[in-house]
Amino acid sequence: MRHWKALSIIAAIMAGTLPVAGALATGSGGHDNDDDHYREMVTAYIDERRDENASLAMQIYDLAELGYLENKSSALLQKSLKRAGFSIQAGTAEIPTAFVASYGSGEPVIGLLAEFDALPGISQAAVPTRQRREGQPNGHACGHHLFGTGSVSAAVAVRKWMAENRIQGTLRVYGSPAEEGGSGKVYMVRAGLFNDVDAVLHWHAADRNLANPATSLANRSARFTYSGISAHAAAAPHLGRSALDGVEALNYMVNLMREHVPEQTRIHYVITKGGEAPNVVPELAQVYYFVRHPEAATLEKIWDRVVAAAEAAGQGTGTSVDVEVMHGNHSLLPNETLARAMHRNLSIIGGYEYTPTEQEFADKISATFLDDIDYRGLHSRVLPMELERGKGSTDVGDVSWVVPTTGLRTATWVPGTASHSWQAIAAGGTSIGIKGMQVAAKTLALTLMDLLQDPTLIAEANDEFTQRRGRDFIYTPLLGDRDPPLDYRL
Repeated sequence: MRHWKALSIIAAIMAGTLPVAGALATGSGGHDNDDDHYREMVTAYIDERRDENASLAMQIYDLAELGYLENKSSALLQKSLKRAGFSIQAGTAEIPTAFVASYGSGEPVIGLLAEFDALPGISQAAVPTRQRREGQPNGHACGHHLFGTGSVSAAVAVRKWMAENRIQGTLRVYGSPAEEGGSGKVYMVRAGLFNDVDAVLHWHAADRNLANPATSLANRSARFTYSGISAHAAAAPHLGRSALDGVEALNYMVNLMREHVPEQTRIHYVITKGGEAPNVVPELAQVYYFVRHPEAATLEKIWDRVVAAAEAAGQGTGTSVDVEVMHGNHSLLPNETLARAMHRNLSIIGGYEYTPTEQEFADKISATFLDDIDYRGLHSRVLPMELERGKGSTDVGDVSWVVPTTGLRTATWVPGTASHSWQAIAAGGTSIGIKGMQVAAKTLALTLMDLLQDPTLIAEANDEFTQRRGRDFIYTPLLGDRDPPLDYRL
């Protein structure tokens, strides 16, 4: 990590490449009147471009392209950034839909993540009742159409401010494909695309507004494919060896293992292939596993036990097994220094109010929830900052172990909505989703401005990063040296 030296600031002011206002910003979040004026101009510009941003988000919403197949969605974001003056490096990390968009030069180098992949098998129209979309089996149940567009919106606004005020530094947008099970960012980290970055920001769709420093679970997944010998299941079963028996034996042993792993562990699977007909001994069967734990080292040990069980299941059933690691994510490494800056700006922007039409939509969505908790009002306020221990996994985790990283969530969904649900897709296709995206874009923009002007903030974030990670830490991707699985959704 590189710290922006005070000497370079003085030199930049003398050269006229950095306004005095930029040098006066402090690590405590103080701003002078000129700086407040610029911040208001940036957020106003995001409001001016609301309809354009909404149109972009809805195009990606309608496309609902799966991981590594987001050719049109990625192209739309790249086009928007290029039109705004960013240079585009497409097809990074040997992934056709990944890109890095850059503006400016020199230090500091600030990154902004942008996702855009949808989820398979969950389709929904933008209505408050369960209604699948005709001809579209996929859906943005995690709100990545808003994520990518909101990040681009923030970057375009900050780029305008940088150009008009000759702000020194480099702003990058990382177009990140296949977050949902494809670990797109891991390949980008592995390719060294974040090696010279001083800080990274991101955000996510949610049912509330918060900017917590957060942890998550490290995760590794694999497809276990068993091969056996087919035979007539009634006339000659003794001549067959069932690949499905191998899958079921593995599942049985792993289910027994659940009692004997640390309680923070999460293990889940789906049988993706189980045979074609009951009267044929299955020659091929497959099960897809996710294994999670807060610590990567502990995850490795649990994973080894699952693989050992898979091999034993093959031996016991007379079948062979192939293990293909599909993805692996490190846990999120929190950075409270950056989170405080993000929370401060989110508190300035605040939440938003529903129109009568939006309230009617929200009431109908709320009526479909299975719990009876009252979530009303979460969209209109910002929750207090606290350390959050998440139970999910994300490839943002790998980014956070190589560069100081923080994020926020905003209420793009009706409060109480679960991610990966039809209710999330429904709200994400309405003005509720757009309002939440605007909150995120403005908050990101203000935090980007802080980082580009405040060397103390970057230095403090890097000091905390080094302390939390450890000076001797060496990053190793949990998915190993495999190539990006560009066909994993086919």
